[in-house]
Amino acid sequence: MTPRLSLVIPAYNEAALLPRLLDSVAVARARYPAAVEVIVADNASTDATAELAAARGCIVAPVAKRVIGAARNGGAAIARGELLCFIDADSIIHPESFNAIDAMLSDPRIIAGATGVRLERWSVGIAVTYAMMIGVLYLTGLDTGIVFCRRADFEAIGGYDESRSFAEDVAFLWTLRRLGRSRGQRLTRIRRAKAIASTRKFDKYGEWHYFTYLLGMVGAGVRDPRMRSEMVEQYWYRERD
Repeated sequence: MTPRLSLVIPAYNEAALLPRLLDSVAVARARYPAAVEVIVADNASTDATAELAAARGCIVAPVAKRVIGAARNGGAAIARGELLCFIDADSIIHPESFNAIDAMLSDPRIIAGATGVRLERWSVGIAVTYAMMIGVLYLTGLDTGIVFCRRADFEAIGGYDESRSFAEDVAFLWTLRRLGRSRGQRLTRIRRAKAIASTRKFDKYGEWHYFTYLLGMVGAGVRDPRMRSEMVEQYWYRERD
């Protein structure tokens, strides 16, 4: 059966957290009347991510280029669904995710969107960071969580920008928003089916690390762009080595 919806999960060394995401996906699939395919885009993992995904019935798309945009694009390249969805491997999705996404993309006024997230735990530092991020998201009309669009629109903009080592998801939605505006369409967010986002970076780097990290990034960029690149590499690409 040809799937209506394809869920792409970029993953690098995610054997520890991928099972809980797949458990939540199974619940959401059981509530959705159409077929869903789950694609794990294995981004050169050195642990059992690929084996675990295959054992759980996922399609595994090996992606050698260690850039998150390349992993997302690699999964989308083999997807068969009319609707494409992307979720980080350390997340948990809502049981009504697929029903809510399908309903949104059945509306021709919508070009794409995201579900938004709740965090798996809270502290003062996390709450302040979350509030800052929510403010930015509402001002821009963007969001995070499960990002979704139609396959035709994904192809029209060329997918994710693989030259970006981070914030590729922001650029992706921004580009879709521009395309939508040219057609009288808009981005949307799903308030009733939020994903749960991991707080593992706060666990590792501290409750207030986001602010010190941003300051460090700015300072590094001024002093030496190579230092900034090293910080990005460590924060987004090496933490599970």
